[in-house]
Amino acid sequence: MKTLSMSVAVMGLLAASGLCMASSDRLEDGRKTYEATCAKCHETGVDNAPETGNAGDWANRSKLWDAVLSEHAQQGYLRMPAKGGNPNASKYDVDAAAEYMLTITHPEMPHD
Repeated sequence: MKTLSMSVAVMGLLAASGLCMASSDRLEDGRKTYEATCAKCHETGVDNAPETGNAGDWANRSKLWDAVLSEHAQQGYLRMPAKGGNPNASKYDVDAAAEYMLTITHPEMPHD
């Protein structure tokens, strides 16, 4: 029984580390897309774009961070063009970039 419990614990740790690795890979993919597509506006606030890393710029935004930002990024919102103006960006790319932006800006907030 002790061996079974130890095996279950080890499998749980391996699964958790795999999730962290997958999450880390997704954030890295998001960083790359962000730098190639989103940063040109979100690093400097072009056309009143909220600046990444400036929590105050994002203060009055929806608490459904991931869902709302992903939808706006996919479809466009106000002066932001769909997919940040990159028609070749996949849904995964755009969603990962949005997740990256939110993680950098509000690392304490859970994802929805």
